[in-house]
Amino acid sequence: MTGNIYPPSPKIDHFVMGCHHLAAGQAELQARLGIAIPDGGKHPVMSTHNALIQAGGDIYFELIAIDPEAPPPDRPRWFSLDDPKTHAHIDIKPRALCWVVGVHDLDAFAAQSPINLGRILSLARGNLRWRLTVPDDGHLPMGGLIPGFIEWPDGKNPSQDMPDNALRLNQITISSPEPHQMTELMTVLGIDGLANVVKGSAGLSFDVKTPKGRVILD
Repeated sequence: MTGNIYPPSPKIDHFVMGCHHLAAGQAELQARLGIAIPDGGKHPVMSTHNALIQAGGDIYFELIAIDPEAPPPDRPRWFSLDDPKTHAHIDIKPRALCWVVGVHDLDAFAAQSPINLGRILSLARGNLRWRLTVPDDGHLPMGGLIPGFIEWPDGKNPSQDMPDNALRLNQITISSPEPHQMTELMTVLGIDGLANVVKGSAGLSFDVKTPKGRVILD
């Protein structure tokens, strides 16, 4: 893959839902969305596996779960998947976990961040290589309201190589008890405008267009 789709400013890379069992999560989402979410692959470092689909242009959707066939990792899993609260949250159905923003220079971006985004890990799945901010304790920044940040080696994510089953991301919405503070932080990070911020209990939702019409995933 060649070229560079990321401008200097951050850009939505993908959005993530979690589930207890991947196959069951895929089936539940297919029923809700009217589309299949194909298998992606395994993450040996984190003992997780995923399903992936394009969500319009250079954005993709990820469904992730703990891989029951993998040995326990030697560190906390990402996306807060080892947290009992997350277990309870995703036990019944797939739930929104977080969103991920692509940046041009991850080291410089993380160094300038007013909050700790976590350690920058170099990761791989098959022939894919990327760098991602992951807190050492596996938890998501501000419970997933603030995104993780990613850098692809050639500046281009793999969305164009994924199936296109007519899923499209319309809007990411962040609900916060302190929306003004959240908006200020997003402005400092340079990600204001990438998501809608509203007042309410802390939460995240994805407004998507599907063959069945508009669906809110939360």
